[in-house]
Amino acid sequence: MSLKNDKFPASAAFDAISQALATDADKKDAIKQGNAVFAFTLKNTAGETESWHIDLKNKGEVGKGLGEKPTVSLTLSDADFGNLVTGKANAQRLFMSGKLKIKGDVMKATKLDPILKKAQTKAKL
Repeated sequence: MSLKNDKFPASAAFDAISQALATDADKKDAIKQGNAVFAFTLKNTAGETESWHIDLKNKGEVGKGLGEKPTVSLTLSDADFGNLVTGKANAQRLFMSGKLKIKGDVMKATKLDPILKKAQTKAKL
Protein backbone atom coordinates (compact mmCIF):
# COMPACT_ATOMS: atom_id res chain seq x y z
CA MET A 1 0.00 0.00 0.00
CA SER A 2 1.49 3.28 -1.12
CA LEU A 3 1.50 6.19 1.29
CA LYS A 4 2.01 8.67 -1.53
CA ASN A 5 -0.62 11.30 -2.21
CA ASP A 6 -0.30 12.94 -5.65
CA LYS A 7 -1.39 16.30 -4.22
CA PHE A 8 1.67 16.13 -1.94
CA PRO A 9 4.72 15.23 -4.10
CA ALA A 10 7.06 14.88 -1.11
CA SER A 11 4.75 12.26 0.43
CA ALA A 12 6.63 9.69 -1.69
CA ALA A 13 9.28 9.98 1.03
CA PHE A 14 6.98 8.12 3.43
CA ASP A 15 7.18 5.10 1.10
CA ALA A 16 10.99 5.41 1.18
CA ILE A 17 10.96 5.61 4.98
CA SER A 18 8.69 2.58 5.08
CA GLN A 19 11.16 0.69 2.84
CA ALA A 20 14.01 1.73 5.15
CA LEU A 21 12.09 -0.03 7.95
CA ALA A 22 11.42 -3.17 5.89
CA THR A 23 13.49 -5.69 7.86
CA ASP A 24 13.03 -6.60 11.51
CA ALA A 25 16.61 -5.52 12.23
CA ASP A 26 15.96 -2.09 10.71
CA LYS A 27 12.73 -1.76 12.71
CA LYS A 28 14.40 -2.72 16.00
CA ASP A 29 17.27 -0.32 15.35
CA ALA A 30 14.92 2.56 14.47
CA ILE A 31 12.69 1.89 17.50
CA LYS A 32 15.77 1.87 19.74
CA GLN A 33 16.93 5.19 18.25
CA GLY A 34 13.56 6.93 18.00
CA ASN A 35 11.38 5.52 20.79
CA ALA A 36 8.53 7.85 19.79
CA VAL A 37 5.57 8.31 17.47
CA PHE A 38 6.26 11.10 14.99
CA ALA A 39 3.26 12.78 13.34
CA PHE A 40 3.67 14.91 10.23
CA THR A 41 1.15 17.34 8.83
CA LEU A 42 2.11 18.65 5.41
CA LYS A 43 0.54 21.61 3.64
CA ASN A 44 0.61 21.75 -0.16
CA THR A 45 0.60 24.78 -2.46
CA ALA A 46 -3.20 24.63 -2.71
CA GLY A 47 -3.43 25.08 1.07
CA GLU A 48 -4.65 21.52 1.71
CA THR A 49 -3.25 19.51 4.60
CA GLU A 50 -2.64 15.78 5.02
CA SER A 51 -1.10 13.77 7.86
CA TRP A 52 1.21 10.78 8.13
CA HIS A 53 2.99 9.15 11.07
CA ILE A 54 6.11 7.15 11.76
CA ASP A 55 5.66 4.81 14.72
CA LEU A 56 9.09 4.20 16.21
CA LYS A 57 7.71 3.32 19.61
CA ASN A 58 5.68 0.14 19.12
CA LYS A 59 5.44 -1.20 15.57
CA GLY A 60 8.23 0.43 13.58
CA GLU A 61 5.99 1.36 10.69
CA VAL A 62 4.76 4.29 8.64
CA GLY A 63 1.09 5.08 8.04
CA LYS A 64 -1.45 7.70 7.12
CA GLY A 65 -3.08 9.85 9.77
CA LEU A 66 -1.59 11.15 13.02
CA GLY A 67 -1.09 7.71 14.55
CA GLU A 68 -1.65 6.67 18.14
CA LYS A 69 -0.77 9.37 20.68
CA PRO A 70 2.06 11.11 18.80
CA THR A 71 5.04 11.98 21.00
CA VAL A 72 5.93 14.84 18.67
CA SER A 73 3.98 16.51 15.86
CA LEU A 74 5.71 18.32 13.03
CA THR A 75 3.90 20.72 10.70
CA LEU A 76 5.56 22.04 7.55
CA SER A 77 5.01 22.60 3.85
CA ASP A 78 5.21 19.73 1.40
CA ALA A 79 8.16 21.43 -0.37
CA ASP A 80 10.09 21.92 2.89
CA PHE A 81 9.48 18.27 3.87
CA GLY A 82 10.83 17.18 0.49
CA ASN A 83 13.94 19.31 1.01
CA LEU A 84 14.34 17.96 4.54
CA VAL A 85 14.23 14.32 3.39
CA THR A 86 16.60 14.89 0.46
CA GLY A 87 19.05 16.72 2.72
CA LYS A 88 18.64 20.11 1.00
CA ALA A 89 17.14 21.63 4.16
CA ASN A 90 18.15 21.55 7.80
CA ALA A 91 15.40 20.89 10.39
CA GLN A 92 16.92 23.33 12.87
CA ARG A 93 16.99 26.15 10.28
CA LEU A 94 13.42 25.40 9.21
CA PHE A 95 12.34 25.50 12.87
CA MET A 96 14.21 28.75 13.60
CA SER A 97 12.72 30.43 10.52
CA GLY A 98 9.20 29.37 11.50
CA LYS A 99 8.75 27.02 8.54
CA LEU A 100 8.68 23.96 10.80
CA LYS A 101 6.34 23.88 13.77
CA ILE A 102 6.88 21.27 16.47
CA LYS A 103 4.41 20.27 19.19
CA GLY A 104 5.23 17.84 21.95
CA ASP A 105 8.69 16.54 22.84
CA VAL A 106 11.04 18.76 20.81
CA MET A 107 14.08 16.70 21.85
CA LYS A 108 12.51 13.57 20.33
CA ALA A 109 12.30 15.42 17.01
CA THR A 110 16.12 15.34 16.88
CA LYS A 111 15.97 11.51 16.95
CA LEU A 112 14.30 11.55 13.54
CA ASP A 113 17.44 12.65 11.68
CA PRO A 114 19.10 9.19 11.32
CA ILE A 115 15.82 7.69 10.06
CA LEU A 116 15.45 10.45 7.45
CA LYS A 117 19.08 9.97 6.40
CA LYS A 118 18.41 6.25 5.83
CA ALA A 119 15.43 7.16 3.67
CA GLN A 120 17.46 9.73 1.69
CA THR A 121 19.23 6.94 -0.16
CA LYS A 122 15.90 5.42 -1.17
CA ALA A 123 13.80 8.56 -1.80
CA LYS A 124 13.45 9.68 -5.38
CA LEU A 125 11.91 13.12 -5.02
